[in-house]
Amino acid sequence: MVTSRSKRWNGNFDTLPVEYLKGVLEKMGEYGDRVQFSLISGGSEPSYQVVNTFDKTMAFDRNHHLFRVEGDEFTGVNATPIFTVDQIKAAISGIGASSRPASRTSRVVRASSGGTRTSAAKLEEQFAAQRYEYFKNNRQSLPPRISEYTEEITQLMKQGKSVEDAFGEVVKKYF
Repeated sequence: MVTSRSKRWNGNFDTLPVEYLKGVLEKMGEYGDRVQFSLISGGSEPSYQVVNTFDKTMAFDRNHHLFRVEGDEFTGVNATPIFTVDQIKAAISGIGASSRPASRTSRVVRASSGGTRTSAAKLEEQFAAQRYEYFKNNRQSLPPRISEYTEEITQLMKQGKSVEDAFGEVVKKYF
């Protein structure tokens, strides 16, 4: 899909240009095996952060230059799910690229990486992915400041509420 430079990225992973993704893949080769894109950065290509095996991040702008993150650009509904190297390669080759978050089976686990991720961290990642999907699909009907209540939405989800119910309760309470 061809997009103009003045158009803002729509959050659809499949619309990112191949040349841009090759630059992202190059940075992933240098700094980490996972990547997350910002949904609030301007332009046709988003800023992104590369995540290494120790969950340390390095952020880059759309021109692949180091970028200092200010605020919550990569938290909650402001960012995409995390993608693996394999998913980026698949998007570049055009085979079955998906905007779904990285599955557990496609993630490479390295024995030398130290500890393993806790189940709490996995649960947080699931909630983040569910919040993002709901936000993306319902952005027009949600209040502009809903992202300020991400933690409360997560807490409601931890208590067993569905993502729809959690968003609904926060909207009813604050807006």
